[in-house]
Amino acid sequence: MSRVMVGVDVGTTSTKALLFDPSGVVLGRKHVEYPLYTPTTAVAEQDPDQIFQAVVDAVGGVLKENKVHPESVQFVAFSAAMHSLLAVDRAGYPLTRSITWADNRSAEAARWIQEAGDGHTLYQRTGTPIHAMSPLSKLVWMKRSMPDIWARAYRFISLKEYVFHRLFGQYVVDHSIASATGLFHLYQLDWDEEALALAGVEREQLSKLVPTTHVLTGCHPKWAQQLGILPTTPFVIGASDGVLSNLGVAAIDPGVVALTIGTSGAIRTVTDQPSTDPKGRTFCYVLTPDHWVLGGPVNNGGVVLRWIRDEWMKEEAAQAKAEGKDPYERLMEMAGRIPAGSDGLLFHPYLMGERAPLWNADARGSFFGLGMHHTKEHLLRAAMEGVLFNLYQVFLALCEHTGEPKRIHATGGFARSALWRQMLADMFGMEVRVPEQVESSCLGAVVLGMKATGMADSFHLVKEWIGTTHFIRPDPKCSRLYEELMPIFIRVSRKYEEEYQAIAAFQRRHAPTEKRD
Repeated sequence: MSRVMVGVDVGTTSTKALLFDPSGVVLGRKHVEYPLYTPTTAVAEQDPDQIFQAVVDAVGGVLKENKVHPESVQFVAFSAAMHSLLAVDRAGYPLTRSITWADNRSAEAARWIQEAGDGHTLYQRTGTPIHAMSPLSKLVWMKRSMPDIWARAYRFISLKEYVFHRLFGQYVVDHSIASATGLFHLYQLDWDEEALALAGVEREQLSKLVPTTHVLTGCHPKWAQQLGILPTTPFVIGASDGVLSNLGVAAIDPGVVALTIGTSGAIRTVTDQPSTDPKGRTFCYVLTPDHWVLGGPVNNGGVVLRWIRDEWMKEEAAQAKAEGKDPYERLMEMAGRIPAGSDGLLFHPYLMGERAPLWNADARGSFFGLGMHHTKEHLLRAAMEGVLFNLYQVFLALCEHTGEPKRIHATGGFARSALWRQMLADMFGMEVRVPEQVESSCLGAVVLGMKATGMADSFHLVKEWIGTTHFIRPDPKCSRLYEELMPIFIRVSRKYEEEYQAIAAFQRRHAPTEKRD
C-alpha cells in the first residue's frame, strides 16, 4: 500500500480513526465506543485508561484491517473533545476520572467566579463563557470538593494531554484545546495570569503550550507496536473537534456557518482574528493564528437520540438489530411518520443542563403541549425537533454578532439521516449543504496534519476532498410551521428559568449516593 495518513477523533462516547490516502480518499475506518459515567444528574465522567485503549484499538485496528505496513504511515493527526479535566500524580497516574464538558458539579463554582471578579472581562480575554463546562470552573470546584486529591495532584490536564503523555512521556497541550479551558489569553497565546490565580494553580501544573501544527516523534516502542506504526512516525497534536469540524466541512471562508450534531452540537463560523460577543453568548477558540472559530455549543445533540434508543425504545432497537438493521434507521422511520411540528408537541432537550443559548447548568428537559393524541412517535419526532429548535436559538445569537451567513454546511453523525437533514433545512428556512464525507473532525485533523508536515500549503485543498455535496432545500409549508412554534419554544424556556433552578436543587438534595467503580 502507498503512503497513508490517519485522522483520529477522541470523542465523548467513542473514538474514531479514519485512514486516508494522499488524495483524500477514505480507505478505512474504525470506531470504538465507551461509556459515559453518569451516576447522578450532575456527574459525567470517563475512564481515561479506557479511552487511551480505545485510541490504541481504533488506530491499530484500522491499520491492521487494511493491511498497512508501519513504514507506510505518513503521520497520525488528532482531534479531541474540549473541556475535559483530570488530575494526575507525579508518575502520571490518574487521581480522578476525566471530568467531561457535560459534568455540572462546578455550577456553583461558575457562579462564584462571576461574582468574585469581572466574569465578562475574563470571558473577553479567554473566549470561554463562564460555565460549569469550563476547566476553570472545574478547578475551583475540585479544590473545594476534593482537597485530598488537590493536594496530591502534580498536574491538571485534558484527556488529549493524557493520551499524548502516555504515548510520548511529554505534557503538551495545543492552543485550540487550551483556548477552551477558560485559562488561556486569546491575544497573548499564553496562560492568563488572572485566570490561573482564580483557579488556584501554577503554570508548572499545566502542560506546555504548543501550536496546533506541533509534531511529536519518538512514540514509546510498546505502544508503537500495538498501534502498528514506527516509533519515528510523526504525530500531529491537532486541535479540538469543534474547530476541526469547520475545517473538515470546508466552512473556513467568511460568511459560511458549520452546524454539527454529534453527541453534543454546535454552530460555528471562522474569522481571521479573535472576537468575543458583547453579550457573552458565544465562544472564540483557536485553530491557527490566522483562523479563529466563533460559535455556540449545545450539550444536547445526538445524546438525546441515544437516550431515547436506550431508555424508551429498547424493544424497537433490539428488533432492528435482530433484522440486521441500524436501530437509528428504525427510529428515523418512526419519526418520519409524524408531520413537522409534531402536532403541537415541543421538547426542550436539556437532559444534561445547557450551554448555549441558556448557559444554565440547571436547565432540565421537558415536553410541552402533550395531549392524548400524541403517540410514542410524536415524542420521538418532538425530541429531534427540540434539538434543532435549540440550535436555531444559537444561530440567531451568532447572526447578531457576525451577520447573516451566506450558507450553512452541516456535518456530524446526524447528517447521515435524510430526515434530520430535511428537518434542519425546514427549521432554518434556508438551503443546507451536507458533504458526502461526514466525519469532518477526522478529515480536518488530516488536513491540518498535511499543513503541519509540509504536504499542503493551505487548508483549501479540503474543498477538493469533501466529496459530493448534497443540497437540501426547505419545504416552505414546514418552515412556516416551525416559524410559528419557535417563539413558543423560546418563551417556555425563559419562563422555566426559576423552575430549572428549583428542580435541579431538588435533584441534588435527593440524588442517589454516587458510586465510583
